[in-house]
Amino acid sequence: MNFKTFILIGGVGITLHGCTSFNALSSDDSVKNYASAQEMIVQKNINQPNGQAKEYVYSWGAKQNDKETQSLYPRKYLNNYCSAKQGKFTLLYKSSMALVKDASDKKRLSASGNVKQGIGAYKCVQNNGQSWIASIEPVAERKLNDGSDARAVSLQTRLMSADEAKKFYKNISMTTNAADKKISSNDLGNKKALNKSALQKEAEAKKEADLKKETKLTPELPAAQPLKVVESPQQQQMKFYVAARRDLNSGKNQISACNNAQRAYNYGKLQGTEGTRVYTESGMLVARCLTSVPSYSNRFSNSKAQATRVLQNLAVNYNHSGAKNMLRQMK
Repeated sequence: MNFKTFILIGGVGITLHGCTSFNALSSDDSVKNYASAQEMIVQKNINQPNGQAKEYVYSWGAKQNDKETQSLYPRKYLNNYCSAKQGKFTLLYKSSMALVKDASDKKRLSASGNVKQGIGAYKCVQNNGQSWIASIEPVAERKLNDGSDARAVSLQTRLMSADEAKKFYKNISMTTNAADKKISSNDLGNKKALNKSALQKEAEAKKEADLKKETKLTPELPAAQPLKVVESPQQQQMKFYVAARRDLNSGKNQISACNNAQRAYNYGKLQGTEGTRVYTESGMLVARCLTSVPSYSNRFSNSKAQATRVLQNLAVNYNHSGAKNMLRQMK
């Protein structure tokens, strides 16, 4: 390596900084060797180590607008993995940013193409007939505390079954549309009230003529169907955890049980009285699957190392005695 090459490589290394760092996204070699999309998500740290949403810069500000934004990284990784498996990667459902609770956060994110282009539910159909669905959803947004104008979005990436994706995105869409219609109806009512006095004279002038017209019966409209209740993330996490624990303890549906345990763990620690317990116990089930369920652990090239990371997170960050005991047994 000559001196000029060394200087060039050093300069490139210095510029790679921000909320997070990644391997080259342009190469399929960095993702094609993973046994599953879930393994790729975990190994590439697309979420935080505990499964919670991870921050990505979506705007560097006017002074640094030449830098590459990071908010499209999760979608790029999933797309590259799908392509490496000779698959077709398509957008299945658009995101309504339902997990973003702060209205000002949602407004800023909705105005950013660097965010909207990388979120939603994506489906990959591989050439071997296998398919999977990945959801990328924003959770929050903030300005970085580094003195710059850079802003970051917290993105949660997780795999979903077809039924899960349909239920999550369709119900969210129905609820959002209903709210929009209600707002539009209220606005229309206010406008009618303001214009009532101005139109009153015209209405009285037409009243006599209208009475002479043939009265037509208006067909009765069908009764509105009640909206389905959308489950909260806490309810969904609890549902997956309970199903995983039941099936693992009974020795039935082991693959499905382990997948449910992973889904519950991927939600991270949610708010609520049961948030910590459900999260940590889901992690214990994941570790159990990776070490004691061959039909599941064989899908990963380093299942023991993954189990160790999960247990260390529970032992160090949550002082979980069961995780500590299991780590001692694995040595």
